[in-house]
Amino acid sequence: MRLKFILIPVIPLMLIGGFDSCSKTSGGYGSGSSTLPTSPVTTTNSIQLKSDSHFGSVITDGNGNTLYFFTMDANGSSACTAGCLTAWPVFYAASPTIGTGLMSTDFSTITRSDGSSQTTYKGWPLYTYYGDMGPGNINGDGIQGLFFVAKPDYTVMLANIQLVGNDGIKYDSTYKPGTGITQYVTDDRGVTLYSFSLDKADSNKFTKSDFSNDGVFPIDQVSSTQNVPSTLSKTMLGTITVFGKSQLTFKGWPVYRFGADSLVRGNTRGVSVPTPGFWPLMSVSSPLAPH
Repeated sequence: MRLKFILIPVIPLMLIGGFDSCSKTSGGYGSGSSTLPTSPVTTTNSIQLKSDSHFGSVITDGNGNTLYFFTMDANGSSACTAGCLTAWPVFYAASPTIGTGLMSTDFSTITRSDGSSQTTYKGWPLYTYYGDMGPGNINGDGIQGLFFVAKPDYTVMLANIQLVGNDGIKYDSTYKPGTGITQYVTDDRGVTLYSFSLDKADSNKFTKSDFSNDGVFPIDQVSSTQNVPSTLSKTMLGTITVFGKSQLTFKGWPVYRFGADSLVRGNTRGVSVPTPGFWPLMSVSSPLAPH
């Protein structure tokens, strides 16, 4: 039986003029000035943690310039190309010196499609923002719901990519076959998170007491909740105890991963299992879990 309330829709993203160019005239992507940087910029070879009165702990380069994540990079490669780089220059530091409070194992380097290098944190490619006029500025956070300040303590992040089910079919935000970018919630490393349509508020109806089915849709275990992207609210997060283990909740919905995603960031195979919408993704517009 299919019930209307069990579907948790995710946000379709309308991108004016195509995102590959990051339109210079669309709010926040750049002014189009020829004096703005148009190629990857390395400002320093160190990375550090700074405290901000509003955002808390933020990741910056060695000069204090704020670094950012891009939600369309959920699969670990950079989707910011061409004109996008005018507003969001690539950050790259070769063999960086890592400051106190950060782990060097969380940093890596990818090779971009143009052959240049880019530093990543927890798999997220890092950028600076042309609108930050100097150290300590954080003017790029939340722009178009796509760029967020890089932080070490996100419990969840957001992704904006095409959904592809375990059946190989592309799905839109309503879980119907189709193409289009969908925004949804991931863990801090870009691994897709799911809810179970038959769960109730703060009540896991899927996991067996012996965890014999946990390999199919493992619970998302967290000891506590910390921070979220600024378009979400920390009040959306919680935890419940499931047979002695702590499981994350989002708007009351117990949170799971999909085993066949294999912890690969950007995989969304669970959206088609066993039928599209039975294991919905979560977003800012998701309804509260029913009691």
